[in-house]
Amino acid sequence: MNVSVFGLGYVGCVTAACLARDGHHVIGVDVSTDKVAMINDGRSPIVEPDLEPLLRRLARERRLTATTNAADAVRESEVALICVGTPDIGHGQPDLEALSRVATAIGEACADRTRLLTVVVRSTVLPGTNDLVRERLMTAASANGHRPNIMLASNPEFMREGSS
Repeated sequence: MNVSVFGLGYVGCVTAACLARDGHHVIGVDVSTDKVAMINDGRSPIVEPDLEPLLRRLARERRLTATTNAADAVRESEVALICVGTPDIGHGQPDLEALSRVATAIGEACADRTRLLTVVVRSTVLPGTNDLVRERLMTAASANGHRPNIMLASNPEFMREGSS
């Protein structure tokens, strides 16, 4: 399967590497050119035991690549996983800015797409947040009058750093 993983922090990097290890073609997407370069060079942007040798092998085999361009990643993907951070901004409220930006970028990349794209929110969010994601996806994808073929799912992560 062709999978795009948005956000190459802890959750995204580990998820992308594991999916590529298991035979999927994965393209990671991040706004950080440094993280993208590291992944493409087979280096790890995070500390996780045994991850760097795996990334080195996957980069060499071209099963895991990275880009800053959402449209390039979505073009061939069947599934897009959103793994961006949602830090606490106080009183238990998550900052949804990165999640909103990524949902809009994925939607824009689907503006002319006819094939189904399944978008999975892996970021840790409160119940009801997918309503915001769905609205951003659909608004951006239908800006030119096109009715996008997008399914939305939620699969929150529950990883412990250092043992994923």
